Amino acid sequence: MGYRAKGRRQPKADSVVAPPKRVSIKGLDYKDLASLKRFLSDRGKIRARRVTGASIQQQRQIAKAIKNAREMGVIPFKSGVSR
Repeated sequence: MGYRAKGRRQPKADSVVAPPKRVSIKGLDYKDLASLKRFLSDRGKIRARRVTGASIQQQRQIAKAIKNAREMGVIPFKSGVSR
């Protein structure tokens, strides 16, 4: 349990909340490899909303464009890392 009494919480420190990032996805297309790479990790996974700063609707559009690009063969399903 440590030094704290059971059931008591420590007070939270005042933290500064960063403003949300602005993501521009106007004209995002499955053929535009440069813009899609911003939303992919080094392993080829789609980055999370909290990382990219995209809204829910934007994240859906990003995911749809990336999945279309994978189906069309523009980007691979997996990265070049093998076991």
